[in-house]
Amino acid sequence: MKTDVRIVEVEPRFEQEAFRTPLVFGAGMVRTHTSFTVRVRVENGLGQSADGWGSTLLGYMWAYPSETLAPQERDAAMRGVATAFCEKAAMCPVQAHPIELFLELEPELSAIAAQVSRRHSMPQKIPALATLVCASAVDAAVHDAFGRVNDICSYDGCGREFMARDLGAYLGPAFAGRYPADYLRREYAAELPIFHLVGGVDKLTRAELEPSDPRDGLPNCLQDWIERDGVFCFKVKLRGHDLDWDVERMKQVVTVIESCGVRDFNLTADTNEMCESPRYCVEMLERLRAECPNGFDRLLYLEQPTERDLAAHEFDMRELAAIKPVIVDEGVTTSQDLDLAQRLGWSGVALKTCKGHSASLLYIVKAAEARMLYTVQDLTNPGLALVHSAGLAARSFPVRGVEYNARQYIPWAAQKVQRAHETLFRVRSGRIRTESLNPIGLGYSHAAVA
Repeated sequence: MKTDVRIVEVEPRFEQEAFRTPLVFGAGMVRTHTSFTVRVRVENGLGQSADGWGSTLLGYMWAYPSETLAPQERDAAMRGVATAFCEKAAMCPVQAHPIELFLELEPELSAIAAQVSRRHSMPQKIPALATLVCASAVDAAVHDAFGRVNDICSYDGCGREFMARDLGAYLGPAFAGRYPADYLRREYAAELPIFHLVGGVDKLTRAELEPSDPRDGLPNCLQDWIERDGVFCFKVKLRGHDLDWDVERMKQVVTVIESCGVRDFNLTADTNEMCESPRYCVEMLERLRAECPNGFDRLLYLEQPTERDLAAHEFDMRELAAIKPVIVDEGVTTSQDLDLAQRLGWSGVALKTCKGHSASLLYIVKAAEARMLYTVQDLTNPGLALVHSAGLAARSFPVRGVEYNARQYIPWAAQKVQRAHETLFRVRSGRIRTESLNPIGLGYSHAAVA
């Protein structure tokens, strides 16, 4: 098709981002991360060219956990994979739709990871999830450039008019005649509720504040965040191996929310794979229902309670899912993983643009057809990465809204992007507005990054 594109240039950029306060989840604590931004130039079948942009944090703590490798080693490895993938993408001779381009390039990630592991003398191969994070900014930039060179919204470009192959080519005969756009909104939702993250060491009330807390005009406890931004959706990080602490933490969070006068609120809980089995969460929910009925009632879902390798134990999630929906996150890096999750009784899947825009579109289709839930979450992503994540949520049908953690932990990053998309970064009554999203490409204001 004349709208198909070929990659002609790829320019990576890396920048270190310092967190305002530490973010604790699972067994790790994050204080800094590398931000990876990519400019991609494409050319369509008419000989027209345009630039597109993509960005993500190289979240090694989440995507590349390790007991033996230091944070700087994992960060360096992910930078190496990102750089090598950019080089490989720049040499790709294929002219196609962005989804097909990504599926053409994705198999290269395994070899790239092996090469980088050898170069850095690493004792283990870089995980597939980490390589997807490294590739995701390139994937997003190609989708953005595809929309811009053809003067369309990239989401509209995922329909019959712009795709030479239907979903049957990617997902099997059952999806023949269908396209990703069939499962998306026709335009951006005007506003989105945002989920506020309650980290493992985040302070809940003013009584907990200390002189050492940041003095930068931003809140330092949940109570003040609620009063400032009117947030009413909360994601609570739990330990997953300390039942008393987890139940008490949920109760404390509910008490603070209610003390601020918020009556209509939602909760989610995330143990970041730390539970030995689903039975832990069943017991936690039983206690929460008995000790904090309102907290139990307001809980929308649990996220990835057990190990990310779904095939390792093939835990049956049906007992847990019968009480509250249970969402798979780190455990899905391929369509086959999502099929396995469905067979094991998981209720839905967490979409993260840092795992790939193309993959997110395909997971939306599979989840919709399987009647599974899906959520749109972030990786504490700032700047363009937040614009991308919010845009995906606004064009799809996720549970409740979108995560927006960067305002808590990296609030000063990408100031030009924040100014260009003011209402997308400014939370009012617990919501952000999408009117700043450009109708071309993935919605970014290119003036903020070019």
